[in-house]
Amino acid sequence: MVEQERIRQAVRQRYARAAREGCCGCGLPVAAETGCGPSLGCGNPVAHAHLRPGEVVVDVGSGPGLEVIEAATLVGPRGRAVGIDITPEMVAAARGNAAARGVPNASFLLGDAESLPLPDDVADVVLSNCAINLVPDKLRAFCEAFRVLRPGGRLVLSDVVAQQPVPPELRQDLEAWSACVSGAVDLEDVLRMLRAAGFDATEVLEESPVRWGSAWGVQLRSVTVRARKPRREPRSRGSGC
Repeated sequence: MVEQERIRQAVRQRYARAAREGCCGCGLPVAAETGCGPSLGCGNPVAHAHLRPGEVVVDVGSGPGLEVIEAATLVGPRGRAVGIDITPEMVAAARGNAAARGVPNASFLLGDAESLPLPDDVADVVLSNCAINLVPDKLRAFCEAFRVLRPGGRLVLSDVVAQQPVPPELRQDLEAWSACVSGAVDLEDVLRMLRAAGFDATEVLEESPVRWGSAWGVQLRSVTVRARKPRREPRSRGSGC
């Protein structure tokens, strides 16, 4: 496995370029006028989150912020939506998008999924769309999502998973990592890590094939998974955290 910080740096560089050039990384096209659309390739976690007025939503890997803006609109003025992204250029683009659309309850912070810049028990919902595959330590990311959720809160994750083992040499390829290929793991590994982080009521809502892995000789599919933080003591953690 390549060093984790080298992976993070490769991801930052690719998505900084994507922000400058108006594309989405992962080899995906840009949606007309609005940058990366809310459901390009991996799914639409907002649609499965069943957001309610007044809720607090955190989007991990928020990119240009369109799902955060959508979530902020759905939770209304008594709620808020916070996007977290590892790339300064994406955070700046997201803030500009929220300001241009006049959505004051959408905000954006620089940070990574393995160390969210938020206090414990702050969110009703955590979303992520095609971002966890880019994270070197996925269990740590799920533990962080668990930490910031309130008891009874829910995680809705859309991402790519590998349909067969990713070759060891491809795990060493930083370009393939930043293209949402090398970091993909098996769906059962995702579910196992969610349970280890402490989540329960885990369910797979959608599955569909994606195309871009074929360029690397890897079969990928997108999945949307929903899980819940149990209603128990606020700071109880999973055994894997």
